[in-house]
Amino acid sequence: MTAEPTAADPAKTSLWRDRNFTTFWAGQALGQFGAQLGQLAFPVLAVTLLHASEFEVGVLNAAGLAAFLAVGLPAGAWVDRWLKRRTMITADLLRMAAMAVVPLLWWSGSLEIWHLYAVAAIVGTATVFFDVAYQSYVPVLVPSPHLREANSKLEATAQIARIGGPAAGGGLLAVVSAPVLFVGEAAGYLLSAVFLARTRDWEVRVPAAARRPLPVEIGEGLSFVVRHPLISRIAACTGGMNFSGMLIYTLMPVLVLRNLGLGPQGMGLIMTVGAVGGLLGAVKAPRVAARIGEGTAIPVCAMVSSVFLLLVPLAGMVSEPAASLVLLLVSELGFGFSVLVYNVLQLTMRQRVCPPRLLGRMNASIRFAVWGVMPLAALASGYLGGHLGLVPTMMIGAAGSLLATAPVLFSPLRTMRTLPDEVLPDEALPDEVPEGDLLEDDAPEGGAAGGRG
Repeated sequence: MTAEPTAADPAKTSLWRDRNFTTFWAGQALGQFGAQLGQLAFPVLAVTLLHASEFEVGVLNAAGLAAFLAVGLPAGAWVDRWLKRRTMITADLLRMAAMAVVPLLWWSGSLEIWHLYAVAAIVGTATVFFDVAYQSYVPVLVPSPHLREANSKLEATAQIARIGGPAAGGGLLAVVSAPVLFVGEAAGYLLSAVFLARTRDWEVRVPAAARRPLPVEIGEGLSFVVRHPLISRIAACTGGMNFSGMLIYTLMPVLVLRNLGLGPQGMGLIMTVGAVGGLLGAVKAPRVAARIGEGTAIPVCAMVSSVFLLLVPLAGMVSEPAASLVLLLVSELGFGFSVLVYNVLQLTMRQRVCPPRLLGRMNASIRFAVWGVMPLAALASGYLGGHLGLVPTMMIGAAGSLLATAPVLFSPLRTMRTLPDEVLPDEALPDEVPEGDLLEDDAPEGGAAGGRG
């Protein structure tokens, strides 16, 4: 479960010279670009071509996220038993096949909204296993001193893909129909699988004799998350913010495409600007952490992202579409930046402090808690949007996001200059954060270079 050194001292070896990491990195960048075409294609196809209602849009979002609630916990235990790279390749090929079905159904004239539900559910299930394996694979591939750098690089290229993908998708929709974009997403998953196949690691499958009953292994992952004094608070905050944010983002395509009439190009532009903010956040996360503290940056970014969410319902209240577009662009830019700083820092800490044998289960437990609430929120958003209206539902989401920051705002994170970087035995978690990690009045300016999930 450790990365093979690329030099005598792996801590001093640049990731740019690590062929396995760069191969993995390139594959994920190409795969992310293709996937972003589908991120635009799904809502455009549902809202503009299949004329989906608010509730149907909610069901579509819920179908894509339901697997995090249904199989999120056992997925972590299974991933800890399996080889993670092979798991990701299998998930990529399954997602590729599912996405390729949509244009075939469209061209045959038989595509209906329930087909999108089914495809979203299949892709979502495969994504559960891919994401759990992905977050647990990075510590296998690179040495611990490079984890923050690796996460920052991976998040940066993911955001670049989110910039180019929606922009390219919006431009393509001017000349082709939305189902064609599904071909691009299928190609992205195929490229990801090919590059993963070319990546080499030294992970060893857990022997069958070392395995314990599945419920016991699931319980170990949950126990680690619940008992850890920082991870438990981050999970509570992220889960609450994801539920609240989903109330807003489920209805965003209806607001942009139908109510404001900004079209697919407007939707693509909004997504692209949000990705620009995310890219800046991924790149600047170490600098933000050095300036205000690794721990302090987590509650600060949670609060800032919630404030920017307030601009979305405000955009729905403005009668001039151009002014609404400006508000949405500002919202996405600030939200993307703050969320990515938050994600890079908290993910790196989780990877550093978790015992290697629990990585898959820890990440799956986190995903179950923070993503499992999202299909419920999508259904609630569709229902509330149809009965209360778009803007009131979005205002509820924005207020809920602000309230959800409380677990990290009122925690030791608020005054921590550096986050823990040592693996804590799961049977001996501390009840309190060591005093050495707290900010002192005479602490040097800036501190150590630092680093919703």
